[in-house]
Amino acid sequence: MKRVNDERPAPSWFRLTPSGFRAWWTGRHEPSPPAGDTDTGAGPSSPAGRRTGQAGADPLGLDLPAVLWRMRATVRDEPGSLAALCDRLARLGVDIVSLQTHPLADGVVDEFLLRAPAGTTAAELTSEVELAGGWDVWTERGDAHDLVDAPTRAVALATRTALDPSELPLALRQLLGRCAIRQVPARPGDASVAGPDGTAELDEETGTRMRLRAPDGGAITVERPYLPFTPAELARARALVELDSRLGPRLPLSEDLLTVPGAGHFTVRRADPRDLEAAKALHARCSTQTLRRRYHGPVGDADRYLRHLLSPNFGRTLVVETGQGQVVGLGHLLWDGDETEVALLVEDAWQRRGIGGELLYRLVRMAAEAGCEAVYAVTQASSTGMLAAMRGLDLPLEYQVEEGTLVITARVEPVRPVTPAPSRLGE
Repeated sequence: MKRVNDERPAPSWFRLTPSGFRAWWTGRHEPSPPAGDTDTGAGPSSPAGRRTGQAGADPLGLDLPAVLWRMRATVRDEPGSLAALCDRLARLGVDIVSLQTHPLADGVVDEFLLRAPAGTTAAELTSEVELAGGWDVWTERGDAHDLVDAPTRAVALATRTALDPSELPLALRQLLGRCAIRQVPARPGDASVAGPDGTAELDEETGTRMRLRAPDGGAITVERPYLPFTPAELARARALVELDSRLGPRLPLSEDLLTVPGAGHFTVRRADPRDLEAAKALHARCSTQTLRRRYHGPVGDADRYLRHLLSPNFGRTLVVETGQGQVVGLGHLLWDGDETEVALLVEDAWQRRGIGGELLYRLVRMAAEAGCEAVYAVTQASSTGMLAAMRGLDLPLEYQVEEGTLVITARVEPVRPVTPAPSRLGE
C-alpha cells in the first residue's frame, strides 16, 4: 500500500494502554466523579528541581512549585461573601487565576481556577471555603488547558462546530467538562425532547442531566452526575446546538489518494448522507459473513443502520472509492457516550490489501485530534481482518473475549486538533 500526500509520522501522537472491558456490554457509560483528593503526596522537590517566584513556601522558606486547581462553590448573593472566600484562600497562599460566576435563584456559583502551593490538598481548599460560608464545594486538579479563558474557549469550540458538524458532541464535552453525551435520532410520533422553549431543559430534581433538541429533531442528552449544571451552562450548550442547527448540512472537504498494488488508485474522503445509496450498494456486494462480522446482528438489518452511521451528528465516516466512484470500504468513528467506537467494512473482493489498515489509521488519528480519551473496536473473535488492522498500528493492544465477541480497547492520548479544510457551508 503506497500513500500519496499522507506521510505517516512516528506513532507518538497517541498511546494505547490496558483499560479493562468496556461498558459497551451494558450500554452504560457513566463518567466517574473525581477523587476527593488527587494530590500525589510528593515531598519537597530537590534543589535542582525547585522553581522560584511561584506561590507557596515550605517551613524553611524555600519556594515550591505551584499546582493548578479547579474549584466550584456556591456562596450567598450578598456583599462581602466573595471577599470572605478570597480571604480564606489567601491564608493558604492560594492565588486566584480566574473567576466565573453563575447566578442562581438562592445564591451564586463561583467557579475558580486556583494556583496553590504544592502540597495543598482538596480537603484543605474545601475546608477554607466552607469556613468562609460557601457550600456544595467541588475541587479537581487543573492543567495548562484550563489557563485559556472561558470566552476564548467558547469561540474556539463554536468555530470547530461551524466547520464540522461531527464536532458538536465533542465540543459540548469540552464546554461542560467530563460528561456522558448521547444522541438519539428523531422518530415519527416522538414527543418534544426539550422544555417549553423547544430547545433545552434541565432536570430540576438533580440538575445533573440536560436534554437538548438536536439539529435533526432528535435529542442530545448530557449527564454529569458528580456536578450539577448551572443555568449559565445550559444556556451555553443551547447556543452551541443552535449554531449547529442554523448552519445546516456541511462537511469539511478533504481527500487522500491511496495506491493499491495491482489495483490502481483509490480515494479516501469524509462521507455524508448523500453516500447512502453507494453504501447500500456496497452492502449488496458484501458476503453474509462480512456483514455479520461488522454489524453483530441480523444481516437483513444492516441497511437500517446506514442513515445513522452516515450522519455527521453521530460521528465521522470515511469512504474508500474507486476512480469510477464505487464505494469499496467504510470506516466509522462513532461517539458513544463518553467513549468512541471504531468500525470497519471492506468489500470482500478488496480485503487483505491494506485498505482496512489505512482506514483504521485515519480513524484513530481523527479520534486523537478530536481529543477522545479512548477508542474500542467490537468484532468476532474469529475476525482476523480487524485483528490484523489493529496490530498494524505496531502498538500494544488489549483483547477481551466473551461468548465469541472480541472487544479491543485503546487509550488515546489526545493531540492538538488540526484545522479542518473549508466546509460546504450553505450548500
